[in-house]
Amino acid sequence: ALSWGTAGILNLGQAATFGVGAYAMAMHLKLKGSAGNPGGLPDFMGWNNVEALPWFWVPFHSLGFTLIAGLAVPAVVAGLMGMFMFRARITGVFVAIITLAFLVALQLVFIEEQRFTNGQNGLTGLAPLSIGGWSVDTYSLSFYYLVAGCLVAALCLGTLVVRSKVGLILRAIREDAMRVRYFGYDVARYETFVFALSAAIAGWAGMLYALVLEFASPTYIGVAFSLAIVIWVAVGGRESLVGAAVGAILVNMAEGRLSDMFVESWLLMLGVMFILFVLFLPRGLFGAVDAAARWLLARRSSGEAARKRPVRDGAAREAVR
Repeated sequence: ALSWGTAGILNLGQAATFGVGAYAMAMHLKLKGSAGNPGGLPDFMGWNNVEALPWFWVPFHSLGFTLIAGLAVPAVVAGLMGMFMFRARITGVFVAIITLAFLVALQLVFIEEQRFTNGQNGLTGLAPLSIGGWSVDTYSLSFYYLVAGCLVAALCLGTLVVRSKVGLILRAIREDAMRVRYFGYDVARYETFVFALSAAIAGWAGMLYALVLEFASPTYIGVAFSLAIVIWVAVGGRESLVGAAVGAILVNMAEGRLSDMFVESWLLMLGVMFILFVLFLPRGLFGAVDAAARWLLARRSSGEAARKRPVRDGAAREAVR
């Protein structure tokens, strides 16, 4: 919602940065669970005749490095892509195509480099996360509060950006980037900033997702998952961060119900639902609620004006007399 709703940048490769964050957390937990193996190697590396832990795996022994990498690596990757695209004034559908192509290429890298990523199988057999003396139980109420707190923190961060001067400039860029350039603002810098910030938040979500499902897979970096993220935002309303979050929750709930009711055709049903939303609620649920609120406010204002009008007419007649 930050990049698409605020700045008008449709990113079809958001699952790439999400998957990078998930793999970062999974690598830390995999190393923790492989401490008893010869050389501390994950089991799949032994099966692929890897004799020593690769250098880029070593820093993930540290939880602090893992948390920083899960945020920084997606942000840096997105920042570099943003500099390339936005400095060249690439916009619209071309940004969507480039991000989608990057997503597919990154997924192929994770699948092909089986010695280091376990390929299509992904990283499984993860150890529980330990923070200080607390061992995270993903089925506990405390973990629910942790995830909910992260969601609230991400929404607060996004709201601060949207309501700041940066958010105002980003909305102006969405409406007319050329006019913003005429005012002397570096449009590419603002677009790159929001693009990288969205990637960092996606990496944050990916780390939490790896904790919930207890594995990381190339499917996290798939086209289907990336398009699902777009559907979440479209259903909830890309003009609102809270609306996008609500849309994500509702669509995931609908997926669960539809997969139970329509085992073979639930994806088709979900696609039909998305098409109906695009046709009849182009602004999503947020737009519908906003329109209803404006209608009620206008009706209330007109009703109050109608009640006051006879009083004013009577006062005018008395003044004439």
